[in-house]
Amino acid sequence: MITVLLSLGAALAYGLSDFLGGVISRRTSVWPVAMLACAGAALGTLVLAVTVSGTATGADIAWGLLAGVGSGTGTAFLYRGFAKGRMGVVAPVSAVGAALLPAAIAVLTGERPSAVVWVGIVAALPGIWLVSREPATDASAGRAAGFLDGILAGAGFGVLFAALGQVPDGSGYWPVMAAQIVSLISVVVAALLLGGDPRPRQVEAWWGLAAGLLATLAVVAFLLATHEGLLSVAAVLTSLYPAFTVLLATLLLGERLHRSQTIGLALCAVSVACVAAG
Repeated sequence: MITVLLSLGAALAYGLSDFLGGVISRRTSVWPVAMLACAGAALGTLVLAVTVSGTATGADIAWGLLAGVGSGTGTAFLYRGFAKGRMGVVAPVSAVGAALLPAAIAVLTGERPSAVVWVGIVAALPGIWLVSREPATDASAGRAAGFLDGILAGAGFGVLFAALGQVPDGSGYWPVMAAQIVSLISVVVAALLLGGDPRPRQVEAWWGLAAGLLATLAVVAFLLATHEGLLSVAAVLTSLYPAFTVLLATLLLGERLHRSQTIGLALCAVSVACVAAG
């Protein structure tokens, strides 16, 4: 049950972070907000690394660096997909990939979830897809490109979750700090390569730091969840974060909840219930 609560806490924090970052990005520009979010996450993790005792080995730092590569790569392809294709294609593909890859790796490396937990995992994947998918309004030419970018983004975020799941209890937060630094560098490089400007030119963009601090809470909660239970369970439940983003947009921004999203939310609820019962 502790793993379930920590994983849902991570999903909530990620959902809040994405919601805040999305609102600010609409008012300013995507890349400065993304860069400041990474900077905020790095600062938050630095405070944890300095104040919380732990001994990290070279292998632990290496896992952190790999997680940072996954995070930065995922973010870069996610934003490129948003620019080239439809958000309603890119977002659900990336979210499902973020859940599926670490769960598959966990099972291949020896984790054996119960039958009830498997039902929850299976229910979560279409639930994540539906809740984060926007109804199609046209057959845009960028759909195929957006789909590929969504797959690559999901693979990146999946590597982030899978690598962090290998960081053992007692190693402190220096491996996570390494991940955040690499992620920050990756986002800045991606922005420059894709023709974006990561420099914050508007005051509102600095709210990205708050989104980054929320992301720090999410990473910490996810890491603690993997220490308490199965990586496959923690990764799948944490990947339910689009449900929180959609709910916040519905409650605070008055966005309409589509039928497919309602079904997706119901499947997410089934997933949580099954995993908790298992």
